[in-house]
Amino acid sequence: MGKIDRRKRWLLGAGALGVALTLFVLAPREETSVTPAPAAPRTPEPAPQTAPPVRVATAPKEQQAPVGVRQRYIVQASTAELARGAVTRAGGVITGDLTIIRAVGAELDERELAALWSEPVAGLRVYDDAAVSSSATPALPETYYPTQVGASPLHTGGITGRGVTVAVLDTGVWQEKGPLQQSSSGRNPRVLAQYDVILARQNPSAYPLLSLNKYSRDIDDLNGHGTHISSIIASSGIASTGQYQGVAPGVNLVSVRVLDSNGMGRYFDVIAGIQWAVNQRLAYGIRVINLSLSAPVQSHYWDDPLNQAVMAAWGSGIVVVVAAGNAGPAPMTIGVPANNPYVISVGAVTDAYHPYEPDKYKLATFSSAGPTYEGFVKPEVVAMGGHIRAYAPNDGVLAQQFPQWLDLRYPDMTMSGTSQAAAVTSGVVALMLEANPLLSPNNVKCRLMDGARPAVRSDGHLAYSVFQQGAGLVNAQDALYSTASNCANQGLNVAADLAGIQHYGGRANQDANGNFYIMEVEEPMGLLTTLLSPLGSLPLLGQLLVGLAQTLDGLLWDGSPPTDDGVTWSGGYTWSNGFTWSNGYTWSNGYTWSNGYTWSNTSAPSSSGIEPAPQE
Repeated sequence: MGKIDRRKRWLLGAGALGVALTLFVLAPREETSVTPAPAAPRTPEPAPQTAPPVRVATAPKEQQAPVGVRQRYIVQASTAELARGAVTRAGGVITGDLTIIRAVGAELDERELAALWSEPVAGLRVYDDAAVSSSATPALPETYYPTQVGASPLHTGGITGRGVTVAVLDTGVWQEKGPLQQSSSGRNPRVLAQYDVILARQNPSAYPLLSLNKYSRDIDDLNGHGTHISSIIASSGIASTGQYQGVAPGVNLVSVRVLDSNGMGRYFDVIAGIQWAVNQRLAYGIRVINLSLSAPVQSHYWDDPLNQAVMAAWGSGIVVVVAAGNAGPAPMTIGVPANNPYVISVGAVTDAYHPYEPDKYKLATFSSAGPTYEGFVKPEVVAMGGHIRAYAPNDGVLAQQFPQWLDLRYPDMTMSGTSQAAAVTSGVVALMLEANPLLSPNNVKCRLMDGARPAVRSDGHLAYSVFQQGAGLVNAQDALYSTASNCANQGLNVAADLAGIQHYGGRANQDANGNFYIMEVEEPMGLLTTLLSPLGSLPLLGQLLVGLAQTLDGLLWDGSPPTDDGVTWSGGYTWSNGFTWSNGYTWSNGYTWSNGYTWSNTSAPSSSGIEPAPQE
């Protein structure tokens, strides 16, 4: 659009100088020629805001076109017929009529151009036939992460998330929807509904029950985070490389505003947003909820009301994807609701600014690590979350706070965090559900973990502990083609958990030296054996053997931060003992942590929000 507008401004400026130039060309003058303008480069840079100078015949002799080599020009005069006659008399070739501007297209060599100027013609102007580019296909920047997680090859095969709706509970979506307006399959609008929980709380009459199109009005995004997250998941913009910028460019979106313009929210608002999404899941086909937000842990997962809400959503058939938190690299830093054993919690990987060199990818230092206080391994997976580029408002709070992260040319913002990693994973889940719409949330989680690629060193050992990387870096292709089932959330019953009948603990524990490890599982012993066994005093009534996990590769962790050593994100690593470390067992309250954590079972945090991580 910019280059075409520039041509319009050019012609207007030329018209304003018409009278003066008419007198100029009628006066005696030396023969001169126009230097043909080079083809305008195809570049994403915006057009200048000032009109370019008029390109008339003023080129020096050494820059003139060679004799006999014709160049393309636009020749203008007081009338199109005068322009045509002038070109013909000069010996040039007419290439077309432009009567709308009193001109013709012409091809002239240096001698013909000189002859054209030698005969006075009223209103004679000569323009280079400069190149223009289409405004419909701007050269957008490559975002890399769809390729890095194996989504781009699926796009080529037609898997884009079409027919799947992702509900993004965040700060809203920008009114200027850009690449979020239309899906890759042509659905427009693809944002099916927008619901402002904060407005509904402040003004109960904002959404009358009987009104038509009650969720169709824009709620906008005054912060920018919600649009950024939505764009990572769903942008249908096409980069200059021909790749989609979003992980699932064909998905539908539902935007639920639960955080304010500063990116902060209340438990009530987030829970109300989850409740709305669950109630509207059939109306809009909601299969995935993305929660790129976090709050401090202050109680067991089952006593936290936000965790209860995500459990209810999971039980209703919605896959819930949650950011692990940006409080790493210390252990036991997973926030709420990522500490919930049912949901998919996501840590962050950065490519360290080497997008196509997987051996340079590393765990982001800010990425929160497990285990949870109930002994569950978290995060389940990691995804790209370092310096993630995506479409976002250029006038939001984040853009004002971090102008160095904003690219005004498109506009895009570059942000880092497990928020972004969760969005990448939500996009992958949408691709999985398009291909296999009957997958349950538990089996989505199972196949996502089964297809993940853990980081290993050159000697084949895990580069990061399971408490740091879970099952590894998500891979859309391997997850989509996985046939695994019943390998996640085994031993857990969300209905019993919500009813307070049964709660669960995981297999993680901490030894006397402060090392975190995963307890081995033994076949359940008979009652007499259990009572007589000295192991009966151990957690989970003796059904877990302490210490054997030290023989498992990479599962013993001393809490050290991620290293910068080169790693390979392997596709062929076989996890010791499968994914049984994700199973749950009836809570025995037998875990004793050495960090002095004090439970507060009577209170829960009142707020949650987003905290952008430093760029990595």
